[in-house]
Amino acid sequence: MAFFSIKKKSLILCMLACGLSAYAQNQDSLKTTPPSQEEDNVKYPQLQIKGLFQARYLVGMSKDVDVNGLHHTDGSGTDNNFMLKYMRVQVRAQISKRTEVVVLANLADFKNDPKSRVLENAYLKYTFNPKLAITVGQFRPWFGIEETYPIDIIKSLDWSNQYTEFGKLGWTSFQIGMSATGQLQLGEIPFQYAVSVVNGNGKNQINDNDNGKQYSTRLVFGLSKKYNFNVGLNGGIGEVFSKKVYALGVDLSSLIQFDPKWSLDMQLEAKQATNHVLYNSIAPELRPDNPDQYLIRGAYFLPNLRYEINHKNLSAFELSCRYEYLDTNFRMASNPRQTITPMFGLEFLKNYGARIQLGVQFDRYKYQVENTSQYNNNLFIVQVQSRF
Repeated sequence: MAFFSIKKKSLILCMLACGLSAYAQNQDSLKTTPPSQEEDNVKYPQLQIKGLFQARYLVGMSKDVDVNGLHHTDGSGTDNNFMLKYMRVQVRAQISKRTEVVVLANLADFKNDPKSRVLENAYLKYTFNPKLAITVGQFRPWFGIEETYPIDIIKSLDWSNQYTEFGKLGWTSFQIGMSATGQLQLGEIPFQYAVSVVNGNGKNQINDNDNGKQYSTRLVFGLSKKYNFNVGLNGGIGEVFSKKVYALGVDLSSLIQFDPKWSLDMQLEAKQATNHVLYNSIAPELRPDNPDQYLIRGAYFLPNLRYEINHKNLSAFELSCRYEYLDTNFRMASNPRQTITPMFGLEFLKNYGARIQLGVQFDRYKYQVENTSQYNNNLFIVQVQSRF
């Protein structure tokens, strides 16, 4: 991870100055789509409704560790569970040739306290042309590969541990703010960009929790059309409770089509950032003046092998195995977590319309801490989903 040694502010300013990637995203991110040439005769508004159902059965296979990874010295805790993960409904309203409004809600979140949950996307996007679109509201700002697709076509069990932690820090997942996105050509290289400014304190918040904002940018270069090879650069700076914070990342992705039936999709991503959530959880008299003493660093590699069967009752099968490394405080109290998640999936309808997955998640920590989630764990998963 040599890129982490680069001067933070210099890299961010350079990326912002470049400002301008190869492939459009799925609908629950910031897809930049040029208006159709045939829309002069279209009547507005046009409504599109989509949805996702996803449920799991989990079995903990480690003694005294529950299905959420929490260790119990008294032997309590649940080691098997049926779980409703998503019941998403999305409404997209095209209200003019260039303007759309998108709402995405996860009704399964009503099982928890829905105060800061349920509503996920709620934004308006105006597309000037393929080179520039402005999005305002609650959305997923680009900051890595995982923002470029929704959960229903993820190649593994769930988002990476890295993605989840960076969401808590305000760089990924659903945030409230504004973003500019676009795509163009740099000579023969397809190029896509996103520049975002967000509150950084998560979704469904009434107000920002301080006066600071978080600024981020993502640049993606399509370097090989034959192998669908893309390189992404991510950078961000911001201010949280009057302290400067930063984030950096780099990612590589490729899709190799061996023949009409066999293909291999690969993703590699690494990130580092100020762990300001951990820093601000320390009593003021005990924490150092510089929040960069508390740093998070993570990386993952995800290969996914797919075979197209195209039978009337079975469309394809997939085999993936994601390796993850994450250390949430590697300078002050390093305790890295390594996770391996092999998954086998069967697709019954095209485009992940119906899918069942089987897998195991292996978690290993350098140091195990009793009665916490920092404890070695093995978890068996059966997951079913349908998108419509």
